[in-house]
Amino acid sequence: MSGHDVMTADFVQDDKTTALRERLGSRSIVLVGMMGAGKSSVGKRLARRLNLPFADADIEIEQAAGMTIPEIFAHHGEPAFRDGEKKVISRLLENGPMVLATGGGAFMSDETQAAIARHGISVWLKAELDLLLRRVRRRDDRPLLKTDDPGTTLARLIDLRYPVYARATLTVVSHDVPQDVMVEAVVDALAGHLGAEPTGETP
Repeated sequence: MSGHDVMTADFVQDDKTTALRERLGSRSIVLVGMMGAGKSSVGKRLARRLNLPFADADIEIEQAAGMTIPEIFAHHGEPAFRDGEKKVISRLLENGPMVLATGGGAFMSDETQAAIARHGISVWLKAELDLLLRRVRRRDDRPLLKTDDPGTTLARLIDLRYPVYARATLTVVSHDVPQDVMVEAVVDALAGHLGAEPTGETP
């Protein structure tokens, strides 16, 4: 069973989303950023908003490997996980257009960045450390945060990753607001980038 599907419930048809879909063509929208930035939750709602399939790269990796990500890290190590991650994301991008949520480390790969640039538009959901900490503490399945001081670890990852995330096509700041508000912020950013803002003129 694949981790991606089409979500059509509550699909809002309007001039902006129609124009956005047309200008997107076969490209996918790829959400990048830190764990806890909201990539999966925003991505699902964004896919529904645009009537596109949604895929979560982490779920696809787990299905391909037949084990959870913590198990992959424990049994095979991070390098093996990253290798599988690159392959899964490359495969998913061949099947666009879709909304694709990626894991926090995925965009660190030059190879993955290049694949995303060929087949999609990258959107960095940029969140501050305190917001990320509040969110990641709700879950206990983050292999990179299995340390004595997750806050320090997360801060170190931010220092390492944010300059790379900044290479994304678009940056949208992730706030502690309802996810639908974040979805509209992403839609507005994409519409502006693609020139899909409605003009208000009648044909």
